[in-house]
Amino acid sequence: MSRGWKNTLKYSQVTPRADYLNRRQLMAGAVAMGFAGPAMAQIATVPSRYSTSMPPNSFEDVTTYNNFYEFGTGKDDPAKNAHTLTVDPWSVKIDGMVDNPGNYDLADIIGGATMEERIYRLRCVEGWSAVIPWVGFELSNLLNRVGVQSGAKYVKFETLVRPEEMSGQKRKLLQWPYVEGLRLDEAMNPLTILATGLYGNELPNQNGAPLRLVVPWKYGFKSIKSIVRISLVSKEPLNTWQQENAREYGFFSNVNPNVDHPRWSQATERPLGGGLFSKRIPTEMFNGYGDQVAAMYTGMDLEKFY
Repeated sequence: MSRGWKNTLKYSQVTPRADYLNRRQLMAGAVAMGFAGPAMAQIATVPSRYSTSMPPNSFEDVTTYNNFYEFGTGKDDPAKNAHTLTVDPWSVKIDGMVDNPGNYDLADIIGGATMEERIYRLRCVEGWSAVIPWVGFELSNLLNRVGVQSGAKYVKFETLVRPEEMSGQKRKLLQWPYVEGLRLDEAMNPLTILATGLYGNELPNQNGAPLRLVVPWKYGFKSIKSIVRISLVSKEPLNTWQQENAREYGFFSNVNPNVDHPRWSQATERPLGGGLFSKRIPTEMFNGYGDQVAAMYTGMDLEKFY
């Protein structure tokens, strides 16, 4: 991806597009919450300039190999168990240092945003990577609409807690809810999106329906799923994996081939779908998005602030 950003992939090479907008987006009539712009979300009709030209993984690869501990620790557990999750109705609490706090229906959050397809690569900390056509909108769009106050420096996210539908939450695998965070400049970067779909379809439950974060230059676990709360705060939030094992997981979690995980090397990765014996390829700094994000970390020791 550092080799150029012109998208050379034809749409015929990707799973055929159905309808970019899910049912809630199509029904998003006049937005009543005050902060949203146009009532109907608009979908871009041309490939995003941020998309990689790398060929995407198959829909099956992306929807059957997932980390989502709320449905189990096995990579295939989310695909088997997430059908129990109810995603309609859905609301998100937006609070903290914002001008317009409140509980917003998903349609209000999507209303006023420009939806587009972006073909991004995400990398799992275990050494796998996947290229996925996401449908979503820039997080900065939402933050600008709710009004970020001057003292806010971080954005904190929380996942739904509903053990009656999320079987993994019946066990103390982690401290629920799952929490993630970004520095404000990271959240406002145009690469950072809130996704509502993939491959032109609604976001499957196992992939974080109905609303998930996608931060392509960071390890996949930063891209928190099934978001129900977004808080603007002044202090760095303690995210779930820092809380569980700070030695292995730092706040920033930028893809950095020069920083080994204590239990394995990060220098190479395997493309998802090729199996355990597929050829490993060199890991790129910032997952290949350095031209777009490296300036945010100027002067930082990225081995210390991992």
